[in-house]
Amino acid sequence: MSRRPDFENRGRSRSTPAGCPPALFAPRYQCFWGHSSYEFRPRALAAGCEEVSTGYSNLEFDLRDGSRGKRDVHVERILQQLLGCETAIVVNNNAAAVLLVLNTFGEGGEVIASRGEQIEIGGSFRIPEVMAKSGARLREVGTTNRTRINDYEKAINEQTRLLMRVHPSNFRIIGFTERPSLQEFVGLGKRRGVPTFEDLGSGCVVDLEPLGVRDEPIAIESIRAGADIISFSGDKLLGGPQAGIIAGKKLYVEKLRQNPLFRALRVDKLTISVLETVLRAYLQGQLNDIPAWRMLHATAQELQTRAEVFSRLTGSLAEPVELKSLVGGGSAPEAYLPSWGVVLKIPGLSDVELERRLRSSDPPVIVRIEDSRVILDFRTILRGEEGELAQIIGRMA
Repeated sequence: MSRRPDFENRGRSRSTPAGCPPALFAPRYQCFWGHSSYEFRPRALAAGCEEVSTGYSNLEFDLRDGSRGKRDVHVERILQQLLGCETAIVVNNNAAAVLLVLNTFGEGGEVIASRGEQIEIGGSFRIPEVMAKSGARLREVGTTNRTRINDYEKAINEQTRLLMRVHPSNFRIIGFTERPSLQEFVGLGKRRGVPTFEDLGSGCVVDLEPLGVRDEPIAIESIRAGADIISFSGDKLLGGPQAGIIAGKKLYVEKLRQNPLFRALRVDKLTISVLETVLRAYLQGQLNDIPAWRMLHATAQELQTRAEVFSRLTGSLAEPVELKSLVGGGSAPEAYLPSWGVVLKIPGLSDVELERRLRSSDPPVIVRIEDSRVILDFRTILRGEEGELAQIIGRMA
C-alpha cells in the first residue's frame, strides 16, 4: 500500500483528511467504479511517472524533425499493434469518447440505436442524454428484448448519420431475446454507406472466457469485423488509468481529431505515460504486471491460504470464509469468481459500527457487509498490505 508523502500531513489536522487518500480495498467487486482501479506499481513505472510529472517530456514534440507532434501518438502505435486498427486516439473516459463520436458524426442528424441498448452507467448518465448533449437525435429501433437487423435498415433515411451498437456491459437480458450479430451490423453500414460505431464499454482486449467471464466482446474482434469506430474504457477490465480509447479507420478517427471537442476532452501526460505502460504490458505478454489481471487469475486455493495466514495473524478477530467475487466495473454482471476472505469479529461492535470505523480509519479500509457479517475479500487485497491491515483491525478490538 502506497504512503502519502510527509508534506501532505504538514499543517493539516486529523479532522481535515486528504481529499483522495490511499485506501485498503477489500469489498466484493474487483473492478469497482468508486475507486481508482489502476494499481500498477512497479518501481520503473513510479520512477517514470515522477520523471514525467516533474520534468520536461516530448509529449507534443516530434523528435524526428523538431516539429510539433500529437500527444496520443505515444499510445497510438501500441494500439495499432495490439488491436490491428488503422489509428487511435485517447480522451479522458469512455463517456467522453461516446460524446465525441456522436457529436462528430451525428450532430444535426439521426443516430440509429436499439431500444434494448439505451443503457445507464454509473452516476445516472444515460445514452439518450449523452446523445442529446451531442446534438444528435436518437432514432430507437426494435424493442427492449428483441431487435433485428431489418429494424435498423427500415429506419435509415436521409437524416441518418450513424449506426450505433452498445454493449450492455452492466446488465443482461435473458430469455426471449434477439440481437443482430456484429457482422450483420457492419454489413448493413457498408451496404447503405452509413458509418458504424460500437461502444464496447469496459475494455476487454484478452479473452476472459477461461475464467468464466463470457459475453464480453474483445476489441480486436470488432476491428476485424470491420466496425468503422469502436470505443472502450482504459481502466476497468483493461486495468489502466481512467481514459477513453477510440480506435478504427483513419478516415473517421481523423475527423474526431479535428473536432474542437477533442482538445477539451484530451488527457494529460501522466495518463498518457501510464496508459502506454499498461498497453505495452499487454503487447509484450507481461500480463502479470497488471494488478487487475493478477486479481482475476488468483486461484481459490491461493486466496484461501492468504486468508488462513491472516486469520492466524489476527487471532480470534478474523475467521476464514469461502466467498464469491464479482468482476464489477460495469462489466460481466453474471460472472462470479470463487474467492476466500475473512469475517471480522470485534466484540462489542455491530457490523454497521465496525464498517464505519474501518472506513474512517487511516488509511481507510473498504469492506462489505453480507448477512450481517463484515467481510474482507482477499481477491482485492494487494500483497504486502496484510500487516498494516492486521494492525488496523487490532486497534479496533
